[in-house]
Amino acid sequence: MQTVVCRAGIGHAQPPLHHRGVNPSSLPTASTASPETLPPQATLSATSIALACGFAVVVALLFSTFFATPLPVLLGRTLFLAMALLLVFVLAQRWPERWRPRWLPRWALPALAVGMAAPLAAWGVYLVSVGGDIEAMFDNPGRRTGFVVTTVTALLIGLVVTLASQLREREARARALELKLALQRSQLEKQALAAQLTLLQAQVEPHFLFNTLANVQALVDSGSPRASEVLTSLVAYLRTAVPRLQGDSGVEIAPTLEDELGRVRAYLALMQLRMPDRLAFRIVSEPSIAGLRLPPLTLMTLVENAIRHGVDPSLDGGEIEVGARALDADRALLWVADTGVGMAESAEPGTGLTNLRERVAAFWGQAAALRWQPVLPHGLRVEIEVPR
Repeated sequence: MQTVVCRAGIGHAQPPLHHRGVNPSSLPTASTASPETLPPQATLSATSIALACGFAVVVALLFSTFFATPLPVLLGRTLFLAMALLLVFVLAQRWPERWRPRWLPRWALPALAVGMAAPLAAWGVYLVSVGGDIEAMFDNPGRRTGFVVTTVTALLIGLVVTLASQLREREARARALELKLALQRSQLEKQALAAQLTLLQAQVEPHFLFNTLANVQALVDSGSPRASEVLTSLVAYLRTAVPRLQGDSGVEIAPTLEDELGRVRAYLALMQLRMPDRLAFRIVSEPSIAGLRLPPLTLMTLVENAIRHGVDPSLDGGEIEVGARALDADRALLWVADTGVGMAESAEPGTGLTNLRERVAAFWGQAAALRWQPVLPHGLRVEIEVPR
């Protein structure tokens, strides 16, 4: 027994498509978002304050080994410098874009601000230590050396920390942008798949309706007394089936398995009126999966295919079985089997199966599998394994 399996993917895994995609105009694009234009994230957080205090303590301890100034005074100076440079860095990060010169990159603005603030803050510290007497500051060689060492140390540490923070933040912005663009691509793929599902649906619905109307016309032309009964059944079927194929807004909706089996039952009853001695059918389904969502006309396509290519060409007719059962907590199996003429091993799937495979792929991606196999002594069984 030969089994043909077709994984329902269409190139790569796609997310489940149980609703329509979003408007692409509302999504971020590469032209409107970049690491340079994303808003800065620097804040006076507990972590940044603790880091600045840590640097201040380390520098004060190092200075105490060769400065004559007492350690508490050194610690006060380095803490003041650390807090001043941290505040300048945060303010520069939050500087409004409209006030930044176009020639100045955003990453350079905090570095420039810290580089200017370091000597000014050190100058202020030493002016306070001499009571504002500038001459007293420069007349003392120890103070001059201390001012230079303090300024250079503050400048180097401030610039290194600023540039490292800028680099880390730029990487974080790039990752955020990458995630946004990945979300955009995913949403646009969903929208494209939804449009594909709409197109395939438009091909399937007229296919079914025209075939059914052709059957009714054949009965009328032959003068069959069942023509009126078949037409009445067709009208009753259309009243229940057609409004459910599309929502009130004209957008395709995903019917439940229970809805689909109801339409299949009405269709098979209609076909049984056309060939009462040649068609028998039965429907078996587990109630636990009645609410399973699936693409419109999934089982109907297989049933219509079974009648057209299996039962109808057979002189003896045949029986059609439509079923659905749970495989486990996460998977379910749908099938349509017939005892008609079957399908030749060399035969290729027709339009019905091809469209169905694409609709299944658009709805479930690679999570679903469509396969068919012959039924002995003759016939065909088509199965769809889907996620629940």
